[in-house]
Parts: sequence; structure tokens; C-alpha cells
Amino acid sequence: MAVRKVEVIFIHIQGSIISGEFDEKSNEFYIQQVKGFETGSVLTKNQFSKLYHYLKAHENQRDGQIITLYDQMPVLLSQLQIKQLLHDLKKLEMMYE
Repeated sequence: MAVRKVEVIFIHIQGSIISGEFDEKSNEFYIQQVKGFETGSVLTKNQFSKLYHYLKAHENQRDGQIITLYDQMPVLLSQLQIKQLLHDLKKLEMMYE
């Protein structure tokens, strides 16, 4: 039996609204915190793109947007927080291949 050591590189991302670890090997972002709430979600490139485009299309709505954590905990994002999240996501975008 051969044992091979695999190096996994995680890059910590700390934004205004989200924070987590980007896994270069799997090309996924592990969200650890949203607006101060602890979570454990994974964003693939496709999911990231859908989220970014949705928020971009709705960034000027005065009432903001509601996102859910664990598919059950609603979190309100104000218009300003949506813009901050878009800024966080823009920085994260260059990580995805």
C-alpha cells in the first residue's frame, strides 16, 4: 500500500459581511461566518456566480434582501450590507479558476 501526502492550501478570507476559507484544490469557498453568525456552508464556483449575479441585480432595492443560513435562519441584509457583500464577493471572485 502506497501512502501519498496531499498538500491542501486554504486561504483565509475576511470580508465585511462574510469570512471563511478558500480551498484552492477543490475550488470551493467554505463560509464560516455571515454578518457575525457562525455557519458552515460551501460555495462552488457555480453557486458563487448565481449568488453574485442575483445580488448585483438587486443591489439597489431599498428593503434589502433576506438570505438564509442552514435553510432555516433568515438574515436580513440592508442595501448597504448588500453592497458590502458584493465587495467581499468581488475580492473572492478572483480566487475561483
